[in-house]
Amino acid sequence: MGTSQPIAPKYVIQASFFVDGVVEKSDVIGALFGQTEGLFGPELDLHELQKTGRIGRIEIQVESHKDKTNGIITIPSSLDKPLTALIAATVENVDRVGPCIAKVTIGSIDDVREKRREEIITRAKDILRKWTIEETPTTEQVASWVAEAITPSEIVAYGSERLAAGPDVEKSPSIIIVEGRADVTNLLRAGIKNAITCEGANISESVVKLSQNKEVTLLLDGDRGGDIILEAMLRIAKVDYVARAPRGREVEELTPKQVLKILSEKVPINKIREERAHQREPKETREEKPLAQTERPIPPERVPVAERTLPTPEKKVASVPDAVAGLISELRGSLEAVILNEKLEPIERMPVSELAAKLQGIQGAHTVVFDGVITQRLVDIASEKGIKRIIGDRISGVVKRPLEIQLLTAQDVLAEEQRAR
Repeated sequence: MGTSQPIAPKYVIQASFFVDGVVEKSDVIGALFGQTEGLFGPELDLHELQKTGRIGRIEIQVESHKDKTNGIITIPSSLDKPLTALIAATVENVDRVGPCIAKVTIGSIDDVREKRREEIITRAKDILRKWTIEETPTTEQVASWVAEAITPSEIVAYGSERLAAGPDVEKSPSIIIVEGRADVTNLLRAGIKNAITCEGANISESVVKLSQNKEVTLLLDGDRGGDIILEAMLRIAKVDYVARAPRGREVEELTPKQVLKILSEKVPINKIREERAHQREPKETREEKPLAQTERPIPPERVPVAERTLPTPEKKVASVPDAVAGLISELRGSLEAVILNEKLEPIERMPVSELAAKLQGIQGAHTVVFDGVITQRLVDIASEKGIKRIIGDRISGVVKRPLEIQLLTAQDVLAEEQRAR
């Protein structure tokens, strides 16, 4: 007997029956519907349950032999467990089929979802097994992938001179100019793909043309060769920033972390030009120039008492040891700084651009000699570190001169040395 609505069964009732007589399939169906009707109200009649799709099509298998009939009854159910059990017990209560005595026995109630779960789990195991076998890489494959991640990208040849360069040097809006092929390779290890070599102080035409439409950073060795290349680049090419390896170090021997740190501290070219121009300017000319608006001294009567400090005598400069005087002459035009201990022995040497940052981490510093401008920030750091003497190219007009630190200019020290002779 069919249903008026499709059913997705949860359970299947299996029952066997025996009839003392010969009957047909339709007789068994009639007995099931007739003898269960009205027992638990119209909502649980088999007719109503089939109409609403809660009971599916009832299947009957019949066999007759020597005036006896037996068979199997199959009833799919989408009811919950209690109502499915109630329907099973109701079917088992049928005791006659037509005029013949009958006996119905429930064999099993199968959970369709459990069987489906078992099938799904079995299939999932097969899928996972196949996936693992086909997709899991071998040890050799994993090692190859890791090796590719740390292998530098291929160096390309740029321009008519076939200069060594990273693969992105043409399309990148910025470039990094280095000294040699080994420097390009080292930058590739750091993930930087827009570097190009200038191949020494004879700057190639390709580099000059390439620099015109891009942001250019010079990354040079911390030696005399780097100084020469910087001078050459400033004369014939456009440069926006300059970064230098630590003094005495080469770019090709830096670690990727060091390369990235140095590039993050690059100095604008305008600042470098100003410092170099000031170094070449005679002292008399500098003294005649009017102070900038921000550097004009505040009248003493307007300075708070707590901020007033005694001025350093201008005509008489305290003498410094010969070793320090010699160091001052050595540093002129180098843009470098040297930190000395109390015995005036060098502790560390570095570019002026790194002085403020490194000074905070140096212990035992007594004297700072550098080729640059003494600023308020540098004085504050020196005061915190207990430094007693700072010698620079000049002193900023806004610096407050603390009593515990001696602030000197290289020009005054050298002039005093001349007078002493």
